Amino acid sequence: MIAGARYGHTNLIATDWRRLAQFYQELFGCTPVPPERDYGGPDLERGTGVPGAALRGVHLRLPGHGPDGPTLEIFNYTILRDRPDAAVNRPGFGHIAFVVDDVNAAREAVLAAGGQPIGEVVTLTTTVGARLTWVYVTDPEGNIIELQSRVLTGMGS
Repeated sequence: MIAGARYGHTNLIATDWRRLAQFYQELFGCTPVPPERDYGGPDLERGTGVPGAALRGVHLRLPGHGPDGPTLEIFNYTILRDRPDAAVNRPGFGHIAFVVDDVNAAREAVLAAGGQPIGEVVTLTTTVGARLTWVYVTDPEGNIIELQSRVLTGMGS
């Protein structure tokens, strides 16, 4: 095991980082972690392997983990490559998930804010008997988000 390892952040590359950051702040309660980032120069070029690279963006503290919790890093590079269409079954990082009180209401809020639907809201029973309601949607730039909530069944659940 790597000594001192702990989760730090997940990065999203945006075409409009300010708009995308606003989406995550307004819908999910993410909060900015100053300062805004503005990087460029030889070290960034060497580190990214992108000649002429420059980027701007922000870290957003994810909700539910306190003031030292992980962040969602939203950056925009001055040089962007085309992206493939969103697909939940593409190898690599697939989605970011948020636990919500009401999956249907959260889905409607995401769609009203410019997101797109992927699948239908479903409730399934896990291998340990828990019931989970979930759905996939995208943010306004096509990044996949899972919205999920546990289904309470009776007293003491």
